Amino acid sequence: MWFFILAELLVFGIFFISYAFTRSRHVELFNASQLQLDRTSGFINTLLLVTSSYFVVRAVAAIQTGYGKICSKWLIAAIACGAFFVVLKLLEFAAKINAGISMSTNTFYMFYLFLAFFHFMHVILGMIILGAVALKAWQGGYTTENCDGVETGAAYWHMIDLVWIILFPLIYVLH
Repeated sequence: MWFFILAELLVFGIFFISYAFTRSRHVELFNASQLQLDRTSGFINTLLLVTSSYFVVRAVAAIQTGYGKICSKWLIAAIACGAFFVVLKLLEFAAKINAGISMSTNTFYMFYLFLAFFHFMHVILGMIILGAVALKAWQGGYTTENCDGVETGAAYWHMIDLVWIILFPLIYVLH
């Protein structure tokens, strides 16, 4: 899993560097387009993912002390935060589509829509992983000695959160 996480971070890193390089060549376009984004939604999504990561930390602590059902409840809370993130992101995507904005609108929107959607798909995968881990934890499939699955799922979720913590200011805030 660590190899997969590092590979994912490398891919996102390459995209972030490409974005920064392209932005440096089209500052006015990027600044003007960036102002059309919903920063409030982006900030709420940041709070949702940071909160979900806290819930995942609580889940790991619960399983390490032998509380599988409590671990599962914390993971379900994290999944709920992820679901709210997904809904807000879908609303944001729908608003852009309804405004006639697509990846071909301009270079900024090509990057924005691609990066946001790529991250969005990782959130969905992370929710599936956390769901599988929560189910196994609920069924008593982990012990204090064997909780690697919970820790691995947590590591993937934290990677998703880390990427958003970089993506949000890069796309929504920095001028």
